[in-house]
Amino acid sequence: MLIIRRNTIDPFFNLAAEEYILKNFEEDTFALWRNDKSIIVGKHQNTLAEINQDYVRENNIKVVRRLSGGGAVFHDLGNLNFTFTQTSQDENLINFRKYTRPILDVLQLMGVDARFEGRNDLTIDGKKFSGNAMHIWKNKVLHHGTLLFSAEIPDLSEALKVDSSKFADKAVKSVRSRVTNIREHLKEEIDVMQFADRIERFIAEKNPEAIFYELTQDDLSHIRELRDSKYATWGWNFGYSPQYNFKKVMRTAGSGTLEINLDVHEGVIQQVKFFGDYFGILDSEEIEQALVGVDHRDETVRLILNSFDLSKYFANLSSEELIPGFF
Repeated sequence: MLIIRRNTIDPFFNLAAEEYILKNFEEDTFALWRNDKSIIVGKHQNTLAEINQDYVRENNIKVVRRLSGGGAVFHDLGNLNFTFTQTSQDENLINFRKYTRPILDVLQLMGVDARFEGRNDLTIDGKKFSGNAMHIWKNKVLHHGTLLFSAEIPDLSEALKVDSSKFADKAVKSVRSRVTNIREHLKEEIDVMQFADRIERFIAEKNPEAIFYELTQDDLSHIRELRDSKYATWGWNFGYSPQYNFKKVMRTAGSGTLEINLDVHEGVIQQVKFFGDYFGILDSEEIEQALVGVDHRDETVRLILNSFDLSKYFANLSSEELIPGFF
């Protein structure tokens, strides 16, 4: 086994590193890593339906899609992540208990009654501190999980607070749970990096053949390339989302009620319809037609809307008031 150390907190890089290691390392591996503030969405999720877009934008929170399924999770520097990659001949490749057992063992040695519950969660006193997910590639398993150690729980709650009524789709929805930080249950004062050292030492002791490995310049070059071409792109993080219908009702002082309906496929707007009791000199169907074929993202929608004198279509409504209605 290789115990791989990486110190970057760039979420785009860290997710790219997982895919690169899974597909290019013959050895089994283990890694601990942290991300700066970010939301990591499951492979099969509709990103826009999982995040509080206003909060994400205002707080410069990165949004990244991962290889594995499951729900969306919030990362910050108080959250420690762990990853195993392993070649397996076992027909039952998906085994959450196997890969979370070392984490439970470490915590129990520290006097914490941590348990495996449900399908893929670790809990303390019934509160979740770890969510886990897996991805299978050929005969290899990638298992990764979060460990809330000293995360900012209010940030977590706000970043993942969404209005589910805006979306109708077939994407996998996240299930929100009561959560807790590991630090609150420890009998000694340690920080997240000291906790990481405990886990790393435990893994090394349980695997006497383990070798500590630093990513080479060649490794880093390939990971950066994958980061830039895939994990840092709108196409992967948002456009990969499944087909969905979006609806939002706006009530404005000057224009009355406006309902915006979108049909979106692979991140591209297929159809737009405006409904409401608004007034306008020109027919808003012109704007509906102009938005067809446009990416459902702030920059592209804003560009189209700014090409119209919106006050002639929606009385007393500016583009800055209208754009939030699309998200």
